[in-house]
Amino acid sequence: QAQLVESGGGLVQAGGSLRLSCAASGSIFRPASMAWYRQTPGKQREFVASITSGGSTTYADSVKGRFTISRDNAKNTVYLKMNSLKPEDAAVYYCNANIGSGLMVYWGQGTRVTVSS
Repeated sequence: QAQLVESGGGLVQAGGSLRLSCAASGSIFRPASMAWYRQTPGKQREFVASITSGGSTTYADSVKGRFTISRDNAKNTVYLKMNSLKPEDAAVYYCNANIGSGLMVYWGQGTRVTVSS
């Protein structure tokens, strides 16, 4: 059974917005730092944003000011709101849960974001 389930990807025009969601089981979500990564063909998966169990956030420089990560602890869900999307933001976006600084790590199956210019 999938531990992390992403949704919300799709096709959007440059300058548009999307919101990604990642639902997790409660046993994973509550103690975890949650993050989003993205990957394009031929490239390594890269960090996009993270949020700790306490709500502290970190962003890649490339998305600062455009993307917002948030979490709803009641719904065991983490979100990535993406504004002012650029063609270079197109990728498969993966949800990540990290418990105990890498003691346990979980990945979602990915959701594709396509940005047309």
